[in-house]
Amino acid sequence: MLSYLHAVGLHESYDVLRRETGIEDFQVDDPKAKWVGLLEKKWTSVIRLQKKIMDLESRNAALLAELASPTRATTSSSSSAPFLPRAPPRHTLTSHRAPITKVAFHPTWNILASASEDATVKIWDWESGDFERTVKGHTKAVMDVEFDPKGVLMVTCSTDLTIKLWDPANEYKNVKTLHGHDHSVSSVRFTPDGDTLVSASRDKTIRVWEVASGYCIRTFSGHTEWVREVVPSDDGRWLASCSNDQTARIWELSNGETKMEFRGHEHVVECVVFAPIQTYPAIRELVGLTVSAGDVRAGTAGNFVATGSRDKTIRLWDTLTGQCLRIFNGHDNWIRALVFHPSGKYLLSASDDKTIKVWDLLTGRCTKTIDAHSHFVTCMIWGKALLGGGGGQVNGEGGKDKEVRKVNVLATGSVDQSVKIWTP
Repeated sequence: MLSYLHAVGLHESYDVLRRETGIEDFQVDDPKAKWVGLLEKKWTSVIRLQKKIMDLESRNAALLAELASPTRATTSSSSSAPFLPRAPPRHTLTSHRAPITKVAFHPTWNILASASEDATVKIWDWESGDFERTVKGHTKAVMDVEFDPKGVLMVTCSTDLTIKLWDPANEYKNVKTLHGHDHSVSSVRFTPDGDTLVSASRDKTIRVWEVASGYCIRTFSGHTEWVREVVPSDDGRWLASCSNDQTARIWELSNGETKMEFRGHEHVVECVVFAPIQTYPAIRELVGLTVSAGDVRAGTAGNFVATGSRDKTIRLWDTLTGQCLRIFNGHDNWIRALVFHPSGKYLLSASDDKTIKVWDLLTGRCTKTIDAHSHFVTCMIWGKALLGGGGGQVNGEGGKDKEVRKVNVLATGSVDQSVKIWTP
């Protein structure tokens, strides 16, 4: 204490303490004395310990909230409960210099790609949280990114009016650049067979591309404003799109015919997603639909879609009748992304209110809200990956000595320029 008082110039206090303690022979100039710097070390140790305690208290509170949640497991085996994201995330990935627009998991490697308004795509090992590389080629904001079903190619689109194909096995070399849209390209997706691409643009059109040749083989027109997103159904027969014109549409991929138009949202429709077949039982129970013996649609893809809008609502639609089956209210800002849970029991939504909400499809109620990011949550995606397989090819040399288990992984991106990984 005497050494500290003398070092910071509190000489009067130093003299008083020395007299009152009777330490008249104290040598302040001895740099080797065991007490030199001791007080400062104690202070910093206390601060570090306090931070650790606060982190542990936060983690404990999150676990207690999870135990109290109605979605927790009802059996003694925690593995029987479906994985739902909870704080804190496994990793927070930071390197981008502008908002994140989309994230995509590689289908077989423990790789995540993130697209950003900084005109780059960054590649991460999501299991370790390590940054691997930056993919450059676009000259303006990259609006979407996806890997093909086999992981052989990666596709991106940009406000520079182009779509680019990249080779992940060859250091993400740009192998094709597709030109054709007359305005910003906002969305691009592979069809389930991987042979075709579909893209949506601010030029109000949807285009279909042949991957092998890079040629545009069809152009769909119908929306009257910017087409925000386009996604194929699991069987590749249908496309769903959404637009600034406040509508969503179902298209037949083979001929571009509009099969259904959904009207009801009161603002821009930001996102659209097909409900996978495993969600059908829950959806039918939610809205009271019965399946007749001759219903050929019962086990086919594309029966239902969900849309999210700037009107702060999510709508669930029947694609055959065009009927709005359910409206989900709860977010305080624009809905930016929707994903169905792999179990078929939940719908997850991401919003500009900085949260992720989990909706129980059996009841239609929000059962969980996660404060996910410090700014708008712009994108979200599920991935099924091999945990423990390493960042490279999980079936190759990398990770061959590790224990490998298949898990569901959730990734989110935000205007706060970070990507977060949520795992069991």
